[in-house]
Amino acid sequence: MQKAWWKEGTVYQIYPRSFLDSNADGNGDLKGIIQKLDYLQFLGVNIIWLCPVYKSPYYDNGYDISDYYKIMDGFGTMDDWEELLNEVHQRGMKLIMDLVVNHTSDEHPWFVASRSSLDNPYRNYYIWRKGQDNGREPNNWASEFGGSAWEYDPITGEYYLHLFSDRQPDLNWENKALRHDVYDMMTWWLKKGIDGFRMDVINLISKAEGLPDASGAKEGPYQWGRDYYRNGPRLHYFLREMHAKVLSKFDIMTVGETPGVNCEKAELLVGEDRHELSMVFLFELLELDYGDGDKWKIVPWKLIDFKRIISDWQDFLEGIGWNSLFLNNHDQPRAVSRFGDDHKFRVQSAKMLATMLHTLQGTPYIYQGEEIGMTNVKFPDISYYRDIDTLNFYKEAIAAGIKMEQVMDIIHARSRDNARTPMQWNNSEHAGFTAGKPWINLNPNYPEVNVEENLANPDSVFHYYRQLIKLRKEKAVLIYGDYRLLCPNDEHLYVYLRVPKLRRVPGCGKKKLAEIQKAEKDIFGNNSEEKILVILNFSAEVKCLNLSEDIRYQESQLLISNYSSTNFALEIEVRPFEASVYSLS
Repeated sequence: MQKAWWKEGTVYQIYPRSFLDSNADGNGDLKGIIQKLDYLQFLGVNIIWLCPVYKSPYYDNGYDISDYYKIMDGFGTMDDWEELLNEVHQRGMKLIMDLVVNHTSDEHPWFVASRSSLDNPYRNYYIWRKGQDNGREPNNWASEFGGSAWEYDPITGEYYLHLFSDRQPDLNWENKALRHDVYDMMTWWLKKGIDGFRMDVINLISKAEGLPDASGAKEGPYQWGRDYYRNGPRLHYFLREMHAKVLSKFDIMTVGETPGVNCEKAELLVGEDRHELSMVFLFELLELDYGDGDKWKIVPWKLIDFKRIISDWQDFLEGIGWNSLFLNNHDQPRAVSRFGDDHKFRVQSAKMLATMLHTLQGTPYIYQGEEIGMTNVKFPDISYYRDIDTLNFYKEAIAAGIKMEQVMDIIHARSRDNARTPMQWNNSEHAGFTAGKPWINLNPNYPEVNVEENLANPDSVFHYYRQLIKLRKEKAVLIYGDYRLLCPNDEHLYVYLRVPKLRRVPGCGKKKLAEIQKAEKDIFGNNSEEKILVILNFSAEVKCLNLSEDIRYQESQLLISNYSSTNFALEIEVRPFEASVYSLS
């Protein structure tokens, strides 16, 4: 296993529009981020992931880019961005940018030229098709944001593909000229000094030849075409080409947003000998409560399945590739509301989930507000929402005759705006986010849940995160150690060991064994016998745990817990949402 700075780091994701507004226009901006870099340094994170700040009409909150080389006016200027990068690096931190190259805005000059005529040189930068003889779209694919994935353009009488909004036409990666323009753009940013990319829906860039119709039981005339555009036939060719022409020339990290990827597919993307990506996001876990692959169809999730998915990824990628560890981002509901208890046990469950993310093998990701236990928001009606995906779902659900109360319950649980309400800095008006009118309303619980309150309380979620980040830096076994699941069939407790033993290849010779032993010593030093035991209760009840057949140890030391007065024994009672981490030797 190779050591790397991004394996040992902790990532903090910033959604700029909702982080901090420095000029009272109601929108977060680059200068606001600069003002809070000391806060992030105090938290202990050392990698910042910045969601898109490029020029954009902002129809999909910046994921519709109209100029990859410019900063959106609402966020500031390129000088502001340069200052941000400099201030980040001065603090010993890294900055990674969002790379959105599956699609652009329909206002991008490439698309403006592409739609102008059938023979324009940029026509083949996008995916255009004639309609069927019956007047229908080229195929029956559904857009991820609702309706058809095709939009008719009267200028040339053809349809263009958009897997998301009709304002986000998909790029044609089969076009070599397009790919090289993208690589030039990536190189331009890397030469400016950024430290890597988070790659938006990167596994959608290769579409199946012929773009065939999809089958399925989705209601309405359009079906999910995901089998034909997720992990397409030329995906790995494109990524290896990108690596050879761009990524390999810099000491950077890359993380792919790759919906529909299981651990077997992930190996092909992140294997250390594959030369593609550093890591990908584990969406299989976050689709655990999706019905029929549809996030708007909520089904109950079970901890046994939750543990199985995580364990599959931990085991499968061990010694091969690297995991990302996350439960929140700008597209997902707040983790404490989804996997914990955002009422009575909000603090305990927020700490419990954080404990898990910082003690598994992989790079932890913290989404802004997660470190203070921010929760989902329940806006009273649809007029409060801004997310295009949410608004489209509401429109379709009401048209389908679903009761308003049921629709709003689903939105309260699933809307992307749950993650996009402004950062809660203090208990003043608008939570200290802005002196103006915020672009989206605050979560009403900000007087109780805010940074200022967390900083003042030594037992807060924030200070617990600081301890976890510090602990991970001190214990190499938490970064590079092996993972061993205990009690796999327990329906309430998640228990595992981290052990500093690299897995042996059966039958390896003395030379190979010596190499492995040297690697272990380089990573773990003199602590090669220390084991870390993690005990997590995912329920609101006291649960009994018996480890007498699974654990052998002589001494134990509590490293961190979200409860006081915690002592380890082989038979113990684990309190509601309790998290405890022990060193055993």
